[in-house]
Amino acid sequence: MNTKTFFIETLGCQMNKADSEKISGILYSLGYKEETTPEKASLLIMNTCSIRAASENKAYSHLGLWKKLKKKNPNIKIAMCGCIAEQTKEKVFVRAPHVDIVFGTKDIENLPNLLNESLTSYKPARKKGLSAWLPIIEGCDYFCTYCVVPYTRGRQKSRLPADILKEAREIASEGFGEITLLGQTVDSYGNDFNDPNINLANLLKELNKIDEIYRIRFVTSHPADITDELIYTIRDLEKVCEYFHIPMQSGNNEVLKRMRRPYTREEYLRLVEKIRTAMPDVGITSDFIAGFPGETDEQFEDTLSLIDEVVFDHCNTAAYSPRKQTPAAVWKDQVPMEIKKARLNILNKKVRDSVKKSHERYVGRTLEVYDGLARNNKIVHFEGDKDLIKRPVMVEIKEASIWCLMGEIFCNKKATCESGS
Repeated sequence: MNTKTFFIETLGCQMNKADSEKISGILYSLGYKEETTPEKASLLIMNTCSIRAASENKAYSHLGLWKKLKKKNPNIKIAMCGCIAEQTKEKVFVRAPHVDIVFGTKDIENLPNLLNESLTSYKPARKKGLSAWLPIIEGCDYFCTYCVVPYTRGRQKSRLPADILKEAREIASEGFGEITLLGQTVDSYGNDFNDPNINLANLLKELNKIDEIYRIRFVTSHPADITDELIYTIRDLEKVCEYFHIPMQSGNNEVLKRMRRPYTREEYLRLVEKIRTAMPDVGITSDFIAGFPGETDEQFEDTLSLIDEVVFDHCNTAAYSPRKQTPAAVWKDQVPMEIKKARLNILNKKVRDSVKKSHERYVGRTLEVYDGLARNNKIVHFEGDKDLIKRPVMVEIKEASIWCLMGEIFCNKKATCESGS
């Protein structure tokens, strides 16, 4: 019987999910078997996110439940990793003394030593499916006044193109038809190299040559690093999906300045117009914060009007959450919680209206769908044989809801289908 078993709870963004794949790969190489529930595992790992207070509280709540398991079986080891572990380190042991191991985002490869085991090599253990994560850049250099990423993930550090291409080919050989390039500011890729030829546009051109890959996506983009070259490269490459996630955070210039976001409302709108001129059916999603310190009712209204003007395909929203180490956390003009919650409710309704409006314009058209997603990242539901999941099919859209598009198969041979555009 294998007594070396593990269970990972992953909280947070795609980068956390990619980190969990690395951790799983290490543990598999050490002879561990993954369990589907914490009750069956000898090693429990909490991979954490610290972007908001709610995420941190959720992580410690899970650890509290695991404490009960450890009381029943003292041999269980509990580990915390991810952004909270990177940010607070030793303080984790004070708040949760039943935790045995703490390792941050930069120490994943040190896990064998922490477990008193040795390891020479490993590769990420990706969940079986059609789409795979591929991190290409870690950290961020922007230091927005509300964000902990530069403190938890460090400064921007790009991977070498050769290493990325090698891993992409490995992903393709494992049967994945789609890859999503990951980075906190993925379009900043290569800025830390002293080589103008190393950038996201040129990387996409090389990835586009891999035969077994059907589609390529990337997240998350920073508005300041989306170049004309990148826009036109995406437009011209067959496999790169027409989709941008571009966090805006606020529609008011004064709030953007206090956030240390290096663009204005007007510049963001011009960027959106440029992208949509190049690719009319592009999907554009965003992030917004309600109740940033000092935000007035009038400034919040600017965010709502911007959403109306852009008509986003989706937006992630959150009430402002003060985070340790960030400048905005200690400002005196914090917005009261009841106002933040009220604004968040209004913001969420505005986003739902925007998404519904965006979806409705696709009714009666056909979209290429692969693994349930259109190229512009729209979720599309349709009936069909299971084998259709494994290749792109054309779907005629019949209905639109807030959450997805519903349609029927138009044809399954891309070369003979009309695009409907």
